[in-house]
Amino acid sequence: MDDRRVGAALRAVRIRRGWRQEDVAARVGVSRSTISNIERGHLDRLSLATLRAVAAVLDVRVDLVVRWRGADLAGLLNAGHAALHEELARAFRERPGWEVVPEVSFSIYGERGVIDVLAWHAATRTALVIELKTVIADVNELIGNVDRKRRLAPRVAAERGWDARAVACWVIVAEGRSNRRRLAAHAAVLRAAFPEDGHVVRSWLRQPDRPIAALSFWQPRGGAETTRRIRNAGRRRVRRAAARSAGDSGG
Repeated sequence: MDDRRVGAALRAVRIRRGWRQEDVAARVGVSRSTISNIERGHLDRLSLATLRAVAAVLDVRVDLVVRWRGADLAGLLNAGHAALHEELARAFRERPGWEVVPEVSFSIYGERGVIDVLAWHAATRTALVIELKTVIADVNELIGNVDRKRRLAPRVAAERGWDARAVACWVIVAEGRSNRRRLAAHAAVLRAAFPEDGHVVRSWLRQPDRPIAALSFWQPRGGAETTRRIRNAGRRRVRRAAARSAGDSGG
């Protein structure tokens, strides 16, 4: 992050709202000097949690962007995602009546994004928004993103000539201990947002009879070996990148 730019932005929003530093500090539960340090760009003096709390009070979203060796970082993150895409594509080939399109980008009234997989069942005019997650980081962000894509899905489908009568969503999470722990910690919230599980989805895919919202872990046909391939795809990229780095420094 550009610390000074972040601080200046938060200060501008505070002033626009007509608040003093003391007002923000009281709402967050920190000292006025903490707000002053943030606005001057001294972010190394506080925790990320405090910065997010201040931003939330001001109704500002702060995104942390990680960069490393340009496209190499995208490769690390996308390896497992691509493997999960491949597994899902194979599974849908055996589902008659479904058309599947990966990585569908959209830009509607300033809202931009990518639907990981958009599936279409012509017989019932049902669009299915599929979100693929190899790693669960922010549960609230996940719920918000899926809800936004589901809301925009009829317009996205219409751009492909699909007149959707119903829209469903399915969050697919890669198998793994960390993901299971993360989801277990937020089980009540996630089940409220996505009531159906994998068993319901399997039956529903044969005959989509209603809009559903589902979340399930992906059980690859290849069993444990394929699960490890999806989970470890990024690790192999890390080792290759480390080897390249060592070679560069050794030259």
